[in-house]
Amino acid sequence: MKAFDLVPHGRLLAKIASSDVDSRLVVWIREFLVGRTQSVRVEGQLSQEVRVTSGVPQGSVLGPLLFLAYVNDIWRNMASAIRIFADDCIIYRQITKNEDIEILQKDLDRLGEWAVVNAMRINPSKSKAVLFTRARSNDPLNYSLMDTLIPEASSCKYLGKILCSDLSWADQVNNTVKKAWKTLHLTMRILKKGNSNTKSLAYMSLVRSILEYGAAC
Repeated sequence: MKAFDLVPHGRLLAKIASSDVDSRLVVWIREFLVGRTQSVRVEGQLSQEVRVTSGVPQGSVLGPLLFLAYVNDIWRNMASAIRIFADDCIIYRQITKNEDIEILQKDLDRLGEWAVVNAMRINPSKSKAVLFTRARSNDPLNYSLMDTLIPEASSCKYLGKILCSDLSWADQVNNTVKKAWKTLHLTMRILKKGNSNTKSLAYMSLVRSILEYGAAC
């Protein structure tokens, strides 16, 4: 929840300093972060400026890198696999026995503890628990995060890809085709009188990129 805005500058600088980087780099990053102010304008009236003591500057080149440096230790003490892309995080484990269920729940507990210690907020209601298998299973997924039951779902969307519990790609294919057709019709309407080179460039950059995103070949 608002992950990029919650990063405390002091703790971020401490983590960077502890990673054995050149001390001059730490000073440079501190100068980049410290001293920022913000104010709000409503109907022509400007509020007083207040200091910005947390958050990485969004829209900057350095902002995402600083956020990754802050969350880079989230995997520590995790027995299950964990993957992070910006502020998206997934944790997964092959379940073959009850002990695996207990281990995965303990890792979720550690994730919640990490969030508290590092002043981050995780919204369990926006999280999903998905069981990926082709076998029939009627057992509910009773995983919890920060004392809140994680909603069970038959699919989830991760980095633009729809992952279904039955390992089928039908939903992903249908969604991609629908999105590509919509973009193609819009492009054709706008470039109705355009030349062939312009149409080809628009197709390659706007339509074909949708079809090829995340393709394995």
